[in-house]
Amino acid sequence: MATAMPTANNDYRLIPPFQTIPKEMYTCTRIREKHPFGVLIYGDTPNESTFALVLLELSLFLAITHTIYHILKPLKQPRVISEILGGIIIGPSCLCRNPKFAAWLFPGQSAFIYRNVGSFAFMYFMFVSAVKMDLLMIKKATKKQWYIGMFGMVVPTIATGGVALLVRNSLSPEMKKLSSIWGVSAALAITSFPVLHPIIRELNLLSSDIGRMALATAVIGDVVGIAGMSTFEAAKQGEFRFMAGVGYAISLIMFMIAIFGGNRMLMFWIITMTPEGKPVEQFYIIAILAGVLVWGFMSDFYGMALCNGPMWFGLAIPDGPPLGATIVHKCESFISDILMPFAYINMGLMTDIFAMRDAWGTLHPLFLIILTGYLSKFVSTLFMTRFFEMPIREGVTLSLIMSLRGQVEFLLFIHWLDFQMLGIPQFTMFVIFTTMVTSIATPIISIFYNPNRPYMINKRRNIQHTPPNTELNLMVCFMDEDSVPAILHLLEVFNPTLHSPFLVHSLHLLELVGRAAPVFIDHLEEPHSDKSNLDDETGTIHKSFHGIQVARRDVVKVHSFTSVAPKRSMYQDVCELALNKKSCLVILPYNVSPMTSMAGSDMVQNNVKSLNFSVLEHSPCSVAVLVDKGEFRPPTNNVRMSVSGIRYHFAMLFLGGADAREALACADRMASNPNVSLTVIRFLAFNGEGENEMEKKLDDGLVTAFWVKYEGNEQVAYREVVVRNGEETVAAIRAMNSESYDLWIVGRKLGINPILIEGLSSWSESLELGVIGDYVASVDLGSSASVLVVQQQVLRDKEANSEGLQGRFTRYVNSFF
Repeated sequence: MATAMPTANNDYRLIPPFQTIPKEMYTCTRIREKHPFGVLIYGDTPNESTFALVLLELSLFLAITHTIYHILKPLKQPRVISEILGGIIIGPSCLCRNPKFAAWLFPGQSAFIYRNVGSFAFMYFMFVSAVKMDLLMIKKATKKQWYIGMFGMVVPTIATGGVALLVRNSLSPEMKKLSSIWGVSAALAITSFPVLHPIIRELNLLSSDIGRMALATAVIGDVVGIAGMSTFEAAKQGEFRFMAGVGYAISLIMFMIAIFGGNRMLMFWIITMTPEGKPVEQFYIIAILAGVLVWGFMSDFYGMALCNGPMWFGLAIPDGPPLGATIVHKCESFISDILMPFAYINMGLMTDIFAMRDAWGTLHPLFLIILTGYLSKFVSTLFMTRFFEMPIREGVTLSLIMSLRGQVEFLLFIHWLDFQMLGIPQFTMFVIFTTMVTSIATPIISIFYNPNRPYMINKRRNIQHTPPNTELNLMVCFMDEDSVPAILHLLEVFNPTLHSPFLVHSLHLLELVGRAAPVFIDHLEEPHSDKSNLDDETGTIHKSFHGIQVARRDVVKVHSFTSVAPKRSMYQDVCELALNKKSCLVILPYNVSPMTSMAGSDMVQNNVKSLNFSVLEHSPCSVAVLVDKGEFRPPTNNVRMSVSGIRYHFAMLFLGGADAREALACADRMASNPNVSLTVIRFLAFNGEGENEMEKKLDDGLVTAFWVKYEGNEQVAYREVVVRNGEETVAAIRAMNSESYDLWIVGRKLGINPILIEGLSSWSESLELGVIGDYVASVDLGSSASVLVVQQQVLRDKEANSEGLQGRFTRYVNSFF
């Protein structure tokens, strides 16, 4: 079989498009039948088998990529940077610079495989990215987002085009054309949504104000940019002049919109044919994935970039469940982890840093064009943020985010290489420049902007310092319906009264699946949300909370919200809502389900555990975590607030410190409920060993006031226990367990005398519950009572909150070492 082989006189790289392969590069090789265990039995080498060779190339690329990623991780470099560098290292810029290594790893035109599979990878990457896009973001975009988006595109396009015209005579013949100048100028001005979303997700900024604004601005830029890039595609066709290309582009866009509308109706028909609560039929998913190839063919047939059609097709699919979520769930990992490496290897094989050495004379004007494009993008965006009086930190952060570049730009560079607008040196300059911009901007974003900083306040928002005869502002969060009955029951035993009514903000948290941008719904302002599928999922739960408002309308008001966000950033919506609504306590569920097959073990939902720990760390108010063991629920299926005739016995373990004082304040409110009996046990160290004098005074003052208040109340009991170490503390709690309690109330950890828990920290497994909370919630105690673990609001100084740039930079440097 004849295949093209590299010769000693030729640099190793992919044969450029539209170029005939010289006859001297042809050679005849014999392909033998290979066996599955050829290396072990027949002594074959991997490069003698095509499939084994592909696996070897992929394995080498993945090993290099993961090594780079872990090295650069402390510097906050996104994954795409390590993948780009991995492709460059494996190409002629590094490893394949050696002709023998190149001929062994990529014999003949084996790189042709990566060119074709890489094209498939880019098509499906753009398709899935478009599926996750929400076009309604354009409808909801504010005036500020429109101005920033449009000004940030128009100014860089004009500035880049002006510089390109000034240096036009120094450019290559293909780059001199007005269509080429227009295409490059527009591409450098547009920030693509598919590039922006994964980087923002890695930086954990999706739920932040800056992240939401950047995504909305990027969607505006993508939709507007489609017209500009379509004009470029049309104008590049040989038989069209520029103005004729504009007319062609307009007709092409209208045709694509018509096809888009037809596909949109087809997708809604598929959703209608899918029964509620059932997964989408596998046949529909396969047909849609095959449709991506059809749209790719149509794009190539019309002379457009190969991925334009798949992107339009993806936009026609409604984001979120059931259809969009199913497609993303089934395809995203395969595309990013299996297909995209082919694209990065292909790009690396076409990147040759050494080719720039002899072509700097022609690269100098191109360098000015690229530099102008990226600088004007940053400056124009920053100017508009200052025009709208955004804080300088947020303005710089947004400008840096809008300067990020990635996969879409590399796809365009390859497309320009196909059009012969670029040679290998010019292509390499674009790749290197784009990589440098993203790698420099990303860590600076982390230094300039801290998404948790707004939650750090120095105003008291807790139960202890809330006056007794004022409205109590509470916030409850839940991820599933199972958590609701216990939370509702807890609100009832908190004893809302006419003198101290409750304002409850209920937040239903859903994991973001099949969407790129988080969704936050205020059900009071948006009773008929356009996200009807979200209403279906949350309707039953929110009706339960509104049911308590109907039953106790004189003392309880409920305001319902729904947040759809990634697990990693869910806590940001919780903290932001608690901050905006001035809540004094956030109640979170800690879902535990005993594993009957494994005695003495508990299974905790990892997503809830991670959310709780993040909220505890960043909350602007006090936090209570409710461990519901199934006993602390209404005796009937009615979840409305009613405990008439039900008697409860609660135990409060007071080990000292701020968290214990907050827990005692919560217990104090419960003790006012006529159906609640409360026993408070205060633990003291023998001879006062290990006590903090200031904390001891604060504890004594609060405990004394509590004892005086309930001295004549038979339903409230107060005891003191003196212990020498953690073992005696556990023994005292075990002795208390002989009584039948319905709820344990305990402070989390802040301010506890270390002597009281000496020797217990080593076996504690749950950091979010604290040592004592973890013990009373575990099966080791043998108690069926639920547990309420309370953490008091952590006050922070404003100076500590707004940590200087130098301090943040030092912290990142230290994390690297």
